Amino acid sequence: MMEEFVKETLAQDVGRGDLYALVEPSVAATARIIAKSDGVAAGVEYINILAKLEDFEISWNVHDGESFVKGDVLANISGSSHVLLKIERTLLNMLLHASSIATLTKKYAEIVEPYGVKLLDTRKTRPLLRVFEKYATRCGGAVNHRMGLDDSLMIKDTHLKTIDDLKIYIKKARNRIPFTAKIEVEAENFETAKEAFEAGADIIMCDNMTPEQICEVVKYRDENFAHVLLEASGNISLQTIESYAKTGVNAISSGSLIHQANWIDLSMKMD
Repeated sequence: MMEEFVKETLAQDVGRGDLYALVEPSVAATARIIAKSDGVAAGVEYINILAKLEDFEISWNVHDGESFVKGDVLANISGSSHVLLKIERTLLNMLLHASSIATLTKKYAEIVEPYGVKLLDTRKTRPLLRVFEKYATRCGGAVNHRMGLDDSLMIKDTHLKTIDDLKIYIKKARNRIPFTAKIEVEAENFETAKEAFEAGADIIMCDNMTPEQICEVVKYRDENFAHVLLEASGNISLQTIESYAKTGVNAISSGSLIHQANWIDLSMKMD
């Protein structure tokens, strides 16, 4: 899957071929990837695949998940000039996209770490980039939430509108879905959360609740259903995430890790 992604990404840029290569002969060349802003590295795994496919050498000074500062040389590259010039934009786009997500994710992860709370991403990813973007959040310190509809059963508010009896539905689901699949129910208030506890949910998402409302759910969970995991979600930001981490939930999910990540600044310089 990763190799196909890299091939398609490069093909999108190269098209029928780099016109520069029609004019100048290829020569031995070297280049450096330079950080023009601080950040967290991500994308190394994908770029190593690109190097193998296009037959150039790359020596990394950082690895996925490691921090760097402005001015750092992240990698040294060598190969034919035609190859290095052909892969430049593809390499930088993958490194920039992933590192930018990892950089923002790490800011969130550092805030919740003292509270023992897991930071989760969401399915709010760009079309066809889910695997790549969720890889980037892992590099920044997050844990992936479900990859898709097929790896856990999540009953959202939209689903609840179609379910007459949640307890009966969950009982039926246990006999239909894989034995290892968890069932998570989204709750926007205490009453819905209470219903989900009693219906047998494995995880309850406290969606768009205030920290005070979540504390009430946590207290009820601790006193009656200690085995059930709690997740906070909904409009979580860098400014508010600590107040949610203090509530006693097991995890906090935020789509912002991906869709609010602004690109950092990296460049490739030929020697």
